[in-house]
Amino acid sequence: MAAGGDVGYLQDAALFLGAAVVAVPIFKRLKLGSVLGYLGAGAIIGPHVLGLVGDTESVYAFSEFGVVLLLFIIGLELKPSRLWALRADIFGLGTSQVFITAAVVAAFGVFALGATWQAAVLVGMGLSLSSTAFALQLMQESGDFATPYGTRAFSVLLLQDIMIAPILALAPLLAIGAAAAGGGGWLAALESVGAIVAMVLAGKFLLNPIFRVIAQTRSHEIFLAAALLLVVGAALLMHTFDLSMALGAFIAGVMLADSEYRHQIEADIEPFRGLLLGLFFIAVGMSVDWAVVAREWVMVLGGAVLLMIAKGAILFVLCRAFWSSKLDAARIATTLPQGGEFGFVVMGAGVSLGILTGEVSGLLLALITVSMALTVPGRILFEKIVPRLWPEQTDDLLRPGDGAEQNSVIVLGFGRVGQIVSQIFRMKGIPVTAIDADPKRIQAAKRFGAKVYFGDATRQDVLAAAGMAKADLVYVTIDNAAACTKSIDVISHAFPNVRIMARAHDRLHAIDLLDSGADFLIRDTFESSVKLAEAGLKRLDVDEEEIELLVEEFRRADADRLALQKAEGVYATAEDGGSFRLDKS
Repeated sequence: MAAGGDVGYLQDAALFLGAAVVAVPIFKRLKLGSVLGYLGAGAIIGPHVLGLVGDTESVYAFSEFGVVLLLFIIGLELKPSRLWALRADIFGLGTSQVFITAAVVAAFGVFALGATWQAAVLVGMGLSLSSTAFALQLMQESGDFATPYGTRAFSVLLLQDIMIAPILALAPLLAIGAAAAGGGGWLAALESVGAIVAMVLAGKFLLNPIFRVIAQTRSHEIFLAAALLLVVGAALLMHTFDLSMALGAFIAGVMLADSEYRHQIEADIEPFRGLLLGLFFIAVGMSVDWAVVAREWVMVLGGAVLLMIAKGAILFVLCRAFWSSKLDAARIATTLPQGGEFGFVVMGAGVSLGILTGEVSGLLLALITVSMALTVPGRILFEKIVPRLWPEQTDDLLRPGDGAEQNSVIVLGFGRVGQIVSQIFRMKGIPVTAIDADPKRIQAAKRFGAKVYFGDATRQDVLAAAGMAKADLVYVTIDNAAACTKSIDVISHAFPNVRIMARAHDRLHAIDLLDSGADFLIRDTFESSVKLAEAGLKRLDVDEEEIELLVEEFRRADADRLALQKAEGVYATAEDGGSFRLDKS
């Protein structure tokens, strides 16, 4: 790079990273969560406080891809069967929440504030949407996403993401003199449905074969590039038809939820998701005009509190109507009361169509951001007080879906050893999650009815995505000895509660693994050799009791020899002065 090159983008990158590195640990230490830390960092470095960064729009547009990646990863965790099981919550609870909240806000705007009905309806629809990125990040940080209330809250958020397209289509009809703008509404709706159907069909018939070919290249960089290309392509396709980019990424994720490549894809995408989502919240913090907030603080703060109370009350009543327990309904109400990132889009459309003025839009954007900030302390206060008043209920009819991998047994390496282990557990009715790095072997396993996921079993993120933290047993049966050793080392340090059943390729490998943290260790050819010797002795008419004693003595001597070789080297000398011959068995 030339010495005089433009390094402005590097300066901005250093500023964003520095602000996050300083602010997030402070807010985490104060138990306020990382999201509030990102918002605070953005507010401080933004154009309305220190003015270190002025181009808020470009930062916001780029960082919005973090929300897209978040919805893609969520989609990977939701199999189509589980999504279908949530249809009542998505289209019943979610739709009811959006329309009732919009109606209440619109009525308040018309009758209490004297707003025009067009502006009141648009603002009501915009404020009915909660922050998908904000709420999901909070639930993931607290480990609540897979709980009944987390699943139900996600269903509401998903419906809200779907609603952004109809809301934006409605906006021109609300504009004065724009009645003719709806003439192509039906055509646009058909095009949108066609785009979604095309994506679903492509996901069902094309994605797995494409990733199979890419996986056979054994290039991690190309696999990662393909995963990112899939997300970007899905987002762009939805954007072309004026749909939510996040919705497109979510559909792509759901189409891969049953794929054997989903764990590897999730592990590859996750770092990008985390960084870009943090940048998104920094951009949200930067967008608030704090001078307006200071001048109209009563309206902004009062409006945010009023919105959260009204929205929370509606959510609580609706969740109880859909058979949630009091505690879960209250948790959903305190998780989703804020305005959302799509509210920014709706308010922007209102300004461009002349329905809202720039000043009103600025106040509403500030109100949405303040409601996000107030959600964190609201949840903290809730968790300290409400569970004591309402203990855990047993009448919640909503049960967690079966989309996430939560099998108690994981097999790493689906070669000749892993296949036998998996078959025995499945005969017992114990489900097994198997991972292998050979696409051809995975495809062969599928022909025999076995489900094997593609992934690098030496990577902690891949193991975590496969559910290692919740597993009881893991069998490390990888064909490559070095990879086997590395995988055991990663598991023993990152997942210490999992019991490790290890395969040693030969005696040297077994010596390396003696102190590896494995709970049980066996060499490839050891047991088969012992059984062959037993069968031969029987055919020579040796007494069975004598055979049993001989085998027992051999096992003891071999174990002692292995321990001595581990301590003193493979050529260690026996106590009687004889040398152990180094074997490979």
